[in-house]
Amino acid sequence: MKVWQYILKRLVSVIPVFLGITMLTFFIAHVIPGDPVTLALGAKATAQQRAAFREKMGMDKPLIAQYAIYLNQILHGDLGISLRTKRSVVKDLLTYFPATLELTVVAIIICVLFGIPLGIISAVKKDKPIDHAARVFSLLGVSMPIFWLGFMLLILFYMVFPILPGGGRISLFITRPTRITGLYLLDSILSGNWAAFKDSLWHIILPASTLGFCYIAVISRMTRSSMLNVLRQDYIRTAKTKGLSEKEVIRRHALRNSLIPVVTVAGALLGQLMSGTVLTETVFTWPGIGLYAVQSIMYLDFKSIIGFTIVVSFVYVIANLVVDILYVIIDPRIRL
Repeated sequence: MKVWQYILKRLVSVIPVFLGITMLTFFIAHVIPGDPVTLALGAKATAQQRAAFREKMGMDKPLIAQYAIYLNQILHGDLGISLRTKRSVVKDLLTYFPATLELTVVAIIICVLFGIPLGIISAVKKDKPIDHAARVFSLLGVSMPIFWLGFMLLILFYMVFPILPGGGRISLFITRPTRITGLYLLDSILSGNWAAFKDSLWHIILPASTLGFCYIAVISRMTRSSMLNVLRQDYIRTAKTKGLSEKEVIRRHALRNSLIPVVTVAGALLGQLMSGTVLTETVFTWPGIGLYAVQSIMYLDFKSIIGFTIVVSFVYVIANLVVDILYVIIDPRIRL
């Protein structure tokens, strides 16, 4: 099977998944106690104003009919109007998504840069003190709540030792980079605004570290397990008997063959990191779709909530598709 045929097949198989996601999210969001009309218009709105608003937003129709209308809008690329911002949900998501994407990418880079070397060292030094230390570190990582870690880092590096900024993407006195991609770090480089690049980099360190720390443990433990399995193989022993150094054996033979499970986990983590930004962005007031989703939930803004869910689901699907294609690149023996 050719690559484009495989991609097309996977994308077609995703259609029922998206339908199920929109259906579940739509009906769950509408059974939450509370009246979005009251939140949108206020408690002093007249009955006529409330009725007109419900008719305008299509909320006067049966729930099944509302879902059918909404599904038709989605198929035409329209996610509706946000009750909170009074703007198109698509425009809102396009405005806030780059901030979340930037935070997620930096967090996954932190996971990979620290998790894979830690896993390799732990496997090579199996049952040594450094291996035990890595296990303790991993246990802390998977056990520590994101919001608690975020608050602790804020207290330590913003209040006790004021080294890093406490929230936001960029300081108020810094000129924002020209919007090209919406990613401040990348846009700063493309536009040559180095002051904005430095300030954006300082602002992203704490939230990205908070988001990435909890998943470094997952990457390191998977790398260790996969590496130990590869190091027991006959071809590794053969490479050693030929006189190759331990570093050469690990770099040329063991590492690449142990990366497939790690890539699988990393792909899944991308989606988890994207959904995990809800707490991180709330703690650090990071203006991404995670904070947007929290504010929409508090406002019972159904269409914004569903729009957020669809975006995160889409990221999951694309991440898994990219992982499957990377399998072939990493190990040519695998065929689509």
